Amino acid sequence: MSGPRRLLIVEDDRGLQRQLRWQLEAFELLQAGDRAEALSLLRARAPAVVLLDLGLPPDPAGVSEGFLALEQILAERPTTRVVVMTGREGREHALRAIAAGALDFHAKPVDVEMLHLVLERAFFVSALEAEARAAEAAGHRPALPGVIGASPALLAACRMIERVAPAEASVLITGESGTGKEVMARALHQLSRRRGGRFVAINCAAIPPSLLEAELFGFERGAFTGALKQTPGRLELAHGGTLFLDEIGDLPVELQAKLLRFVQERVIERLGGREEIRLDLRIVCATHRDLRRAMLEGRFREDLYYRLAEIEVALPPLRDRPGDAVLIARHLLEAYAREQGRQVVGLGADAVRAIERHPWPGNVRELQNRLKRAVLLAEGRRIGAVDLDLPASEDEGPPLELRRVREQAEREAVLRALARTGGNISQAAALLGISRPTLYDLLRQHRLRD
Repeated sequence: MSGPRRLLIVEDDRGLQRQLRWQLEAFELLQAGDRAEALSLLRARAPAVVLLDLGLPPDPAGVSEGFLALEQILAERPTTRVVVMTGREGREHALRAIAAGALDFHAKPVDVEMLHLVLERAFFVSALEAEARAAEAAGHRPALPGVIGASPALLAACRMIERVAPAEASVLITGESGTGKEVMARALHQLSRRRGGRFVAINCAAIPPSLLEAELFGFERGAFTGALKQTPGRLELAHGGTLFLDEIGDLPVELQAKLLRFVQERVIERLGGREEIRLDLRIVCATHRDLRRAMLEGRFREDLYYRLAEIEVALPPLRDRPGDAVLIARHLLEAYAREQGRQVVGLGADAVRAIERHPWPGNVRELQNRLKRAVLLAEGRRIGAVDLDLPASEDEGPPLELRRVREQAEREAVLRALARTGGNISQAAALLGISRPTLYDLLRQHRLRD
């Protein structure tokens, strides 16, 4: 069982090792100088977080050994959170590491204060995920109020929201447009201690930059042309409650500094005013943009990111939520039929198949639009594929018979385990959580080995 604050530092530079040892003394430290030593400590001591330099021997000037270490760490212990260290010029390496499964990155030379923020966030995420796994093992619970779906990917996000809601940590919700980020933010507010306060939302991409500052911070009478009376901003309106900053990735750089001051000090000044106003509120943000790339490109402040994203919840797109599109469609159909006074009673079989097959690039928002249109224009009492403007198909689609589904899943899991471990049977069996004889039986059963 990993210690709650056990940190493995994988770094071959002995000078930097010594520096990090005293700078990070708040953690229980383990140190390794190469990949083999790191994997040995990982197996023996099970650290919750690994700080990994990508430049390791025998390739200290490159990144091949570091990426191999990252791959093997995550294969051995998928629950371990990894933070990679890169040089200032290593932007693409950092993004590649995130795509490969790292939680975060930190650019060299080491900024101690910023590194502490990154690592504290990693331990916070690790602890929350451990709690969520324990809750999941105790039994499945339905999605959050207002959230429709039963897919594992969605329920994992819901459990994370449940775990973080009672805390005062700031939350960043990420996901493609139309995945329901504001719905999740409202659910978080309702589950928090601030549910008696207001939930105030503002879309940073929908308001011109010249007006956004006044919307956020408010203004005094006469602060600018047209300022006819004192007007509180959204921050003040959210006092005692929650402020939801949608599309935070579109916040102008000049406003990021002012928002950072508020996040750090919890005071604001209205435009044209001199009085400091102290506020008590929780900030929840959302974006469909890649803020890590924006940070590396200088379009989003690193210090602001780590203060707004103490915990990050990623919402899966609808195409990665098997079964949820039909569940949502049935719910929307009933709601829209009641709202429009239409005698529509359900979805036809061709509509269900069409919904299951469609990739939903616009996610839930696209599904809402298609269902609303279908309810208004359908001539029959059942919605068909043509009413949804989706191609009909007689093909039944992927198998639903449980034995076939299970066999497919087993085969895919075995192939992925073998690929991750380079064909090593012992390591693949450990990764799958089964014995070597069981793995050999599966290989024969699925005709993967003679």
